[in-house]
Amino acid sequence: MESVPQALSARKKNSFAYKTIKERLPVILAKVADSVFRAKTVIKENHGEQGQEDLKTIAGCVSKMRNELMTSKPLIPLEDNRSDTKVWNDYLEEVAEREEEPPSWFTSSWLYVETYMYRRIQEAVEKCAVLKQYDVFQEQKEKALSDSHEAVMILLKYLLTLVQEIEEGKKIDTQLLFKEFMQVCLWGNKCDLSISAGLENSQKSCPLDQVNTLRPYILIDDLDTVWNKIVSSGPGRVDIILDNAGFEVATDLCLAEFLLTSKLATSVNFHAKAFSWFVSDVTPVDFENTLQRLMMCNSMATDFFLKRWKGRLEDGTWKLQVHDFWTTPFPYCEMKSRSPDLYEELSKSKLLIFKGDLNYRKLLSDLDWPTTTPFETSLQGFGPSPLVSLRALKADLVTGLQEGQVEKVAAQDANWMVDGSWAVISFADKQ
Repeated sequence: MESVPQALSARKKNSFAYKTIKERLPVILAKVADSVFRAKTVIKENHGEQGQEDLKTIAGCVSKMRNELMTSKPLIPLEDNRSDTKVWNDYLEEVAEREEEPPSWFTSSWLYVETYMYRRIQEAVEKCAVLKQYDVFQEQKEKALSDSHEAVMILLKYLLTLVQEIEEGKKIDTQLLFKEFMQVCLWGNKCDLSISAGLENSQKSCPLDQVNTLRPYILIDDLDTVWNKIVSSGPGRVDIILDNAGFEVATDLCLAEFLLTSKLATSVNFHAKAFSWFVSDVTPVDFENTLQRLMMCNSMATDFFLKRWKGRLEDGTWKLQVHDFWTTPFPYCEMKSRSPDLYEELSKSKLLIFKGDLNYRKLLSDLDWPTTTPFETSLQGFGPSPLVSLRALKADLVTGLQEGQVEKVAAQDANWMVDGSWAVISFADKQ
């Protein structure tokens, strides 16, 4: 096994990582403060004066943190009573001991600092009296889903036709369709509000057309290997570790339905975040809101799938799960030691589908691996079950590339590692 390279804290010296901390994160915090200000009328109507006081609490906490960030103050312990507070505070001490100084915004690892910011935002919510379930990013996520309405409807109508053909016993090319839905899920990941600092970033083009036009931009395509694994191991449970709400989670639901209808899977477990995370990540409320949005659409496809998917949630062929580990700063190679219960649960799966950039960064421990390092090596032993990562590149790390591939793609696009235009479908099976 290759030696573990230096942690990506060294990336703070390059322009992309420095810009992320210095520019993008303050913008996200500013937008939080703005959304809180604009919500005060509605919150007062629904929660009275205490609701308004809670908004002031959130705004004050966010403003304080933004000042700490801009001046690179030391990171401070959390003061709320969430179930994960001790885990975060213990890790703060662990990092300080390892680095021999208190961690701060511009000196500690990018992954830690970025995740810490979102946990601090949640701390502000936890300190509220009546708004403890408030999602500071809800308005942005709902707009992203609403603006993607046409693309979602195209996908649902297409899926409805396929489901009807399968259930009528008509012959279909299951392998081809499996690859198609996996690629739709892959490119749905382009719609990431944390990358755009919360600015509009919805899906407005036909997702099925994208499968063909964007195929040349997939740098690693292990779909044949994933397909062979599914077929050889027989139907079983598939787990989807969700990323973004809005259009992307709609593509995940469609993939899950195809897997079950085509009998490639017997059940699907979805893994959501416990609270607002990286602006657009899926929480249980976002998952439910997606289904509620379907109720507002008057079409045969939405009526069909709303009834079908509610039934799946009731009979257990679909399950929505939440675990605190997903909203911690830890890389996934530490899951077995830090959250053995989650690791054991994932080991029951036939295939783990990790969505998006942050999941990929955590799979690679956010380390500065040489790009030609085998993907499985960069997992550092993580592998409770066979896994595949569907990821549009939005951070400057990637493994599994061929010699010379970096130079070739860089000649076409100088920002290829960070602009979300290129992607990987990377598979690993240590079993």
